[in-house]
Amino acid sequence: MSSDLILRVIAKIIIPFILLFAVYVQFHGEYGPGGGFQAGVIAAAAVVFYGLIWGLDRAREIAPDWLVESMVAAGVLLYACVGLAGILLGGNYLDYFVLGATPVDGQHRGIFWVEVGVGITVAGVMLKIFYMFADRRA
Repeated sequence: MSSDLILRVIAKIIIPFILLFAVYVQFHGEYGPGGGFQAGVIAAAAVVFYGLIWGLDRAREIAPDWLVESMVAAGVLLYACVGLAGILLGGNYLDYFVLGATPVDGQHRGIFWVEVGVGITVAGVMLKIFYMFADRRA
């Protein structure tokens, strides 16, 4: 598909908007539909789309395997650290109320960081699945 001029031009126009939408879904997740899972899938879809147009090797230049595997672990680690922060601040595991000056502020802060962790992990897992299937030989 990399030789198709129309696909390349459309992809160059659309991919930044896909990533912007992923950021919007990530930050809008605590107030409405959306959140880390959806944002992670949308962000990974942008890289998958890039890989389908320009090839797997070019996609791996943008998101190399070491980065994708690190994303999987980093998101889970961030999620766990939010939980441990609740314990260290005198609450229970994943008790968001103690993470801010007021319980509402703490909940917003805790949910935000948990959703960021979920988004990072989901994007990493989706890209790893794509890379594994794309590497398969028939």
